[in-house]
Amino acid sequence: MPLNRRFTLVRRPSGVPVPEDFLLTEEPTAALEPGQFLLRNHYVSIDPAQRGWMDDRPSYLPPIALGASVRASTVGQIVESRSAAFPVGAWAAGLNAVEDYSVGTEGGYTNLVDPDAVPSITNYLSVVGPTGLAAYFGLLSIGQPRAGETVLVTGAAGSVGSLVGQIAKMKGCRTVGIAGGPAKVQRLLNDYGFDAAINYRGKSVEELVAEIRRAAPNGVDIQFENVGGDILDAGLLAINPKARIVLCGLISEYNSEPRGARNIWELVVQGARMEGVILTHYFDRIGEAVPALIGWVRDGKLRVDEHVEDGIENVLPAMLRLFDGNNEGKMMLRIVD
Repeated sequence: MPLNRRFTLVRRPSGVPVPEDFLLTEEPTAALEPGQFLLRNHYVSIDPAQRGWMDDRPSYLPPIALGASVRASTVGQIVESRSAAFPVGAWAAGLNAVEDYSVGTEGGYTNLVDPDAVPSITNYLSVVGPTGLAAYFGLLSIGQPRAGETVLVTGAAGSVGSLVGQIAKMKGCRTVGIAGGPAKVQRLLNDYGFDAAINYRGKSVEELVAEIRRAAPNGVDIQFENVGGDILDAGLLAINPKARIVLCGLISEYNSEPRGARNIWELVVQGARMEGVILTHYFDRIGEAVPALIGWVRDGKLRVDEHVEDGIENVLPAMLRLFDGNNEGKMMLRIVD
């Protein structure tokens, strides 16, 4: 049996994760039982949500147990199988772990019958993976954009935010993006087609509110929130009556104690609503979203940027890129030899 390297959580992080919180272990893969298959993971998704799963507190998924592999979406090829539905040589994607090999069972995986349906197999972790699905369902089902409305996207240069802005443009909306640094502001305008872009760095909440109001003179109808903290608070002070706040992430608070939104009263003042994006609520509609996202990519309507690092030993450096904003596209690792 092949040896399996696993990126294991051995201590719960306090603040920003450090190398001592993890251990790269190695053990033989388990023998397969009827209905199971062995997936050789080629690419592993690196996502901000993984940091939240490391904490011992209630969430939409159980915390990662100490001594267990860090949970991750992966895409790979089946190298051994006792399942007729997942034969050797087929590609599959699913929620596994940061490891070389995952033992899978029918029902929890997607058999990628046509892996060439997208330009790159990595797209199954980005535009037609959790990233793209969060953008699709968060904006279209929760935000419900209408032509002529203004959509404010925070963390707009990130893997989810960049897709949200482009989909909102397709729906006839004015798009305003918030990102960190002049380079990312230019990416929003030049690469993703935002109508306006704001650099949040070095600005107070009051200064951000003023910039948002200049960029969105008719107010904000949809706020797609990926950051939290002061940026969420600033956006709330510019929302319109009946605005929809789509809460996708709070990356500014994952390595610290959550402080909450100070301007939450604006939801009452404006009769607005805030709703979180949980993909498990939309599993029955995956068949709607994936063809639409693939079609937009094929038609050149949706630009997808991916940042691929190499080596399972580089999980932590790749993860930290998410928190310092030093990645350029959907973050993932290539872990094949």
